Amino acid sequence: MSLLRRQALALPVAMAAGSAAAQTVWIPVSGADNSFYVEMPGTPLYKVIDTTTPGGTPFVYHSYSLEYRRLSFVAQTTLYPAGVDVTKPRVNLQIALDDRAQRLEGGKWSKVDWRDVQGATAVESIGPIAGGSALRQLSLLKGRRFVSLGYLAPADAMRAPEAERFFRSLRLTA
Repeated sequence: MSLLRRQALALPVAMAAGSAAAQTVWIPVSGADNSFYVEMPGTPLYKVIDTTTPGGTPFVYHSYSLEYRRLSFVAQTTLYPAGVDVTKPRVNLQIALDDRAQRLEGGKWSKVDWRDVQGATAVESIGPIAGGSALRQLSLLKGRRFVSLGYLAPADAMRAPEAERFFRSLRLTA
């Protein structure tokens, strides 16, 4: 086989290999107690975060985080202990919104959208972070189960295909 022919045949193979390597593999992530399912563009780091209620009752958050290119993805869940009043989910979610807003540039969200997600009270919010980034989050409360998805990226990437896939993939399973 001539050198020219070998090079011509090798080029499409090399291009195909490069294209396959550039594709992202989305990983299904099941939350603690199989409470939810979400997809992430890679294998996240899992952590258990110890915390306490205002009344001093200990409980844990299960956190799944991933840095991907210039994007950050986080999924967290907890089952609130019996001492936490969850009879008014919107009040609980507003407390979480207010707490997180303290970390935003200007201390407030630029967009807040309340809705129902799979039978749970939910709120999606977007707010600016210093340096030109933004935070998009979806938090929901169903019974005692709290689930939060967070996405940190440059402000112009809040509706990037990766963000849309991440948020659309959420399924409550428990």
